[in-house]
Amino acid sequence: MTFEIERKFLVTSDAYKQVAYKKSYIKQGFLNSQKERVVRVRIKDDSGFLTIKGASNKSGTTRYEWEKEIPLQEAKDLFNLCEEGIIEKYRYLVKANNHTYEIDDFLGDNKGLVVAEIELSEENELFEKSTWLGKEVTGIVKYYNSNLSKLPFCKW
Repeated sequence: MTFEIERKFLVTSDAYKQVAYKKSYIKQGFLNSQKERVVRVRIKDDSGFLTIKGASNKSGTTRYEWEKEIPLQEAKDLFNLCEEGIIEKYRYLVKANNHTYEIDDFLGDNKGLVVAEIELSEENELFEKSTWLGKEVTGIVKYYNSNLSKLPFCKW
């Protein structure tokens, strides 16, 4: 089993765009978005992915994650089976010492929401906190993409 350990923050300015080394377009939908497990299909630029995530631990930092690349056409076809509410966003990658921030600038009904995630090796690992990071929202379920697909930012 592979576990993902990450922290999530709101972003307070677009200064990250000046230091980003990559920008990708992401479209994703959910085949299942229950609390206990999420099954996601994603298209990132010209690649398809199928991902299964388990429930988060109490702190919201750690959960099981399995991801496989799938043919692009299969990913497109799987969108026909997704629950209502497709997520679209631009993802920017920013290097911070030994880590990489993934900054998601949401589109559509989630426009205006910008969230940064950083993956860690252990829950208490130290990392550089960039100046454009705001409030930590790790473990706050309304910020999970699976929940944003059901109750988007524009309806908060």
